[in-house]
Amino acid sequence: MKIKIAPSILASDFAKLGETVKLLEENGADLVHCDVMDGNFVPPITFGAQAVQAFRPHTRLPLDCHLMVLHPETHVEDFVKAGADYITVHVEACGEKTTNLIEKIHALGVKAGAVVNPETDIEAIFPACELSDMLLVMSVHPGWGGQKFIPESLKKIEKLRDYCVKIGRPELDIEVDGGINVENVKGVISAGANVIVAGSAVFNSSNMAETIARLRG
Repeated sequence: MKIKIAPSILASDFAKLGETVKLLEENGADLVHCDVMDGNFVPPITFGAQAVQAFRPHTRLPLDCHLMVLHPETHVEDFVKAGADYITVHVEACGEKTTNLIEKIHALGVKAGAVVNPETDIEAIFPACELSDMLLVMSVHPGWGGQKFIPESLKKIEKLRDYCVKIGRPELDIEVDGGINVENVKGVISAGANVIVAGSAVFNSSNMAETIARLRG
């Protein structure tokens, strides 16, 4: 299974987002992870669809838009128009409507998936597994960059990969977001993840290309 690196621009200089996404492409990233926060689902506010539209022309990489918002159903069309390639939504925000929203995103021509927070049982994401293009396990509490990886996340990743195998989708992308660096990434990959989100580890490194290569394990 291919290991993909999705640097989070949450850790970058927001004044230079166009330059940043271009730099990520030049240094070997596979996706650009866009942490969208609305100040309601999580306390901080980051950026919205207008910002995504502004930096979209600066890279050919897929834009992986992670909506940490209270009512994602009201925003997905804007992110599709802005150029998102993936849109992931939280089961904590959508509840039983998670699969309906994934179907709506698919109908708009964009890949979609579900996200689960550290305090939520991994089983909450199982109903979305058959429909999703990618599943996201949060390994920190959403809202702030620079947090430490929560070790209990490894068991959740293992359970999720086992379930994907059980339903006949062993190659489904499992993304993990939060506190991942070159020291702990091998454990994350061994647990069953293949899409690695890293913010601080990439943007605080002295050699971005080398760090992205090392994150592939």
